[in-house]
Amino acid sequence: MTIRFTLLAAIGAASLGLSTGAMAQDADTTANAEADTAVEEAAPAPTITPEYWTVDTDLTHEPENIWVLDLANGGRVQIRLKSEWAPNHVERIKTLTEQGFYDGTIFHRVIDGFMAQGGDPTGTGRGGSELPDLKAEFNRVPHLRGTVAMARNGNSDDSANSQFYIIFYPTMAIDGKYTVFGRVIGGMNHVDAIQRGQPPQNPTKIVQASLESDHKAPPVAASAEPEITADMLNAATPESAPAQ
Repeated sequence: MTIRFTLLAAIGAASLGLSTGAMAQDADTTANAEADTAVEEAAPAPTITPEYWTVDTDLTHEPENIWVLDLANGGRVQIRLKSEWAPNHVERIKTLTEQGFYDGTIFHRVIDGFMAQGGDPTGTGRGGSELPDLKAEFNRVPHLRGTVAMARNGNSDDSANSQFYIIFYPTMAIDGKYTVFGRVIGGMNHVDAIQRGQPPQNPTKIVQASLESDHKAPPVAASAEPEITADMLNAATPESAPAQ
């Protein structure tokens, strides 16, 4: 797959998306799209209730809607998935998580003061899953600190697939242009610790992605070899050593 997700800024961060060259379509698909003049009936606007804006931070509530990312920096990040905001995007995150798709992927594009972007299995910013791209579910949810949304091709609203980003600092300039599907409710300090760079020299890896309802324990880090000190060497007397 030759998709390249890019993140630009307007006030330091203007847009998140894919390069246009990476989203080439074959001539037949383009011709069919141009020939299709049917006008779809507009879907009714969703009813906005107080619950729509509420982000439940209780980890015991609806654990099936809490996305858990265990990072290589030792941190665990919990994200409340909001199907009220973007049901199809939430379902995509759950499906890919169940497949183990995100395990071992890195945050390949991390801009200080803006966001951390990951979800590409190639680690290049050009990859995605084998599932079809999603139709946009743009909503009125603002890009506040901890907001989680899908990256997409800058020239195509309906091109989100697997790559996502987490906002470090409020960025209202991109509100309504990308599909917001969740909010960090735990471990934002670990998000802040993600290595910066485009790409980072030592990128932070998602060791394990799961849902809170899976009850998966954090992966056990490989134990480091114990440090051998001079005192330890002096204290060790091999049995074969000659008597003094």
